[in-house]
Amino acid sequence: MRTHSSWITRAETRADVPAIRAVNLAAFDTPLEADLVDALRTDSSWIDGLSIVSADAGGDGDGEPVGHALLTRCHIGDTPALCLAPVAVLPEYQKTGAGSAAVRAALRAAKDMGERYVTVLGHPAYYPRFGFTRASAHGIGLSIEVPDEAMMALTLDEAHPLPSGTVRYADPFGI
Repeated sequence: MRTHSSWITRAETRADVPAIRAVNLAAFDTPLEADLVDALRTDSSWIDGLSIVSADAGGDGDGEPVGHALLTRCHIGDTPALCLAPVAVLPEYQKTGAGSAAVRAALRAAKDMGERYVTVLGHPAYYPRFGFTRASAHGIGLSIEVPDEAMMALTLDEAHPLPSGTVRYADPFGI
């Protein structure tokens, strides 16, 4: 495992696309997540500035991406929201904060754009550190069966509580 002093985060650039695919291919057992990112990039759910990479702050300061977090448009019922998926880190950089840095930067960018709600289907021990809570506690569900603790949601603006409803993902998710 590698160590680091700090991570830089930034919105993806066209030059980052191959590195982001490589990160997702390395982080997951199948190419499904890498293919999903590629499909989302051409979908109407894509929002420029919400595909975030993390890179080592050493060297030239721009760094090759080692982590990636993606937010795309989804809906909770009829209410616009964002879906956090996938989050990926090169295996040799996992557990170094590269993923957390990318997620925090993505959530900050979304809030700065005026977005209010984010959903995630993921590891229930990981995402609560960012403020995610069990979605079912807010009346939020999916049209498919998933472990209740794995479906989570977050409001980026405490003045706007999470809406209830069924999450509708972008078509590339196939849900």
